[in-house]
Amino acid sequence: METQRSFSFKPTRFLFFSFTIFSALIFFCFFCTSIMTTVPSNAGVRYSKPLVKFPPEPVNVETLSRFNSTISENDVKYPVIVDAHLSKQEDASGSANISVLHGIQTGGNESEVSGEDTSKNGAVQGNFTTGHGQEIVSNSTSVEKIEVHTDQRIEEKKSRECDVWKGKWVFDESYPLYTNQSCPFIDEGFDCGGNGRLDKDYMKWRWQPQDCAIPRFNASRMLELIRGKRLVFVGDSINRNQWESMMCLLYGAVNDPKKVYETRGRKITKEKGNYSFKFVDYKCSVEYYVSHFLVHEGKARLGRKRVQTLRIDSIDRGSSRWRGADILIFNSAHWWSHFKTKAGVNYYQEGDIVHARLDVMMAFRKALTTWASWVDKYINPGKTRVFFRSSAPSHFSREGQWNSGGHCKEATQPLNETFNFDYPEKSIIAEEVIKLMKTQVAFLNITSLSQYRRDGHPSIFGRKPGKAYSSSIQDCSHWCLPGVPDAWNELLYYLLQSTRTKSFRH
Repeated sequence: METQRSFSFKPTRFLFFSFTIFSALIFFCFFCTSIMTTVPSNAGVRYSKPLVKFPPEPVNVETLSRFNSTISENDVKYPVIVDAHLSKQEDASGSANISVLHGIQTGGNESEVSGEDTSKNGAVQGNFTTGHGQEIVSNSTSVEKIEVHTDQRIEEKKSRECDVWKGKWVFDESYPLYTNQSCPFIDEGFDCGGNGRLDKDYMKWRWQPQDCAIPRFNASRMLELIRGKRLVFVGDSINRNQWESMMCLLYGAVNDPKKVYETRGRKITKEKGNYSFKFVDYKCSVEYYVSHFLVHEGKARLGRKRVQTLRIDSIDRGSSRWRGADILIFNSAHWWSHFKTKAGVNYYQEGDIVHARLDVMMAFRKALTTWASWVDKYINPGKTRVFFRSSAPSHFSREGQWNSGGHCKEATQPLNETFNFDYPEKSIIAEEVIKLMKTQVAFLNITSLSQYRRDGHPSIFGRKPGKAYSSSIQDCSHWCLPGVPDAWNELLYYLLQSTRTKSFRH
């Protein structure tokens, strides 16, 4: 029978076992330390202060607003000082992705900017669209401070976008972009230079937004943007003013003048209201259709008489010409200040009812609502880009209006920047109507920037010298060409080429 062995723990064995375990622990500690020192934590982020400070303080986050990057942190539990590093990686298409590495978790959205939308000084341009369908232009270049408080959503101190409608007029010797000699499309009423106006400064002012830069109008680029498309202006004579400006701007890039022609051979005058010019090499057309109110001007029987009425519930009967356009620029304001429309007596009609009296602003709202309903019903937003231009200001002196002694001849320089202007009720109504539309409509808010330009009107230079007319009548509503409407078209050009502008589909 096998005898059982006795187990004894000798001192030498204990010492050897203890030394082995201790050595293993020392090796493991050194190994962990080496790993931690060789792998950087929070790569790309440098902390200039402790990550967490108590008591909680506001957080200062520096962002580059020029890239219009979106910070979407929902809950910041503790204040953190973040030194954000931005890297711009360009791909072959010329677009760039802006990635921001920071010490707090964001929504991970990256702003994409197109290389075509940088101005000459390298400013990145873009635009921001509100939930109301209005388009606000973005082109900010400044670095902004953002203050964030504990348990609050990150809020920007200023808007991320640049409001191109706020700025100033800058005298620029490189302007105008064309002359009345180089453009054959300026009708007599807008040809101030040809009608004897000798001062030239009114042609040399360029609109400069307050916080960003917009590109100089490039006629070749604009023609490429509208290649194979219809660019259509619809509205009153102020819209014809802008349409003629666009024609002149585009004509400068045409190599063969014979390849630009009016489809019915019409010459531009005040008397004829509809024009369609073909640019043969680009297979596009630039058109204008007169519509003073955008709704139907008709007649109705009132007692034994037939009187002129404005059907504020019925779209203009020429609307069939507008359909199918790729770019539509509407306006309506100028004629709403005429005596008959302002009085509103037996003039406004809805259905078979002619209102004995209706407030002009109420009628204007109803008319624009009729227009908005037509756009929502008949315009395909996948094909057509729609703009509505705000009212352009007049600058008649206090003595009266165009037919009662009002004048502006003495104005040769823009008004001072410190002047404050009342925002027209018509523009407020237009914005409110547009916000309720299903179709995205960009609001060209040229009212305030044009308020400064009292020097830009034809005044007495709206007719050829020697023509019989009353010296007391001056035109302080329309604009000389070259002149202020060129700036409106530069802003339109900017919007059309912005990265978030809806692309056109056939």
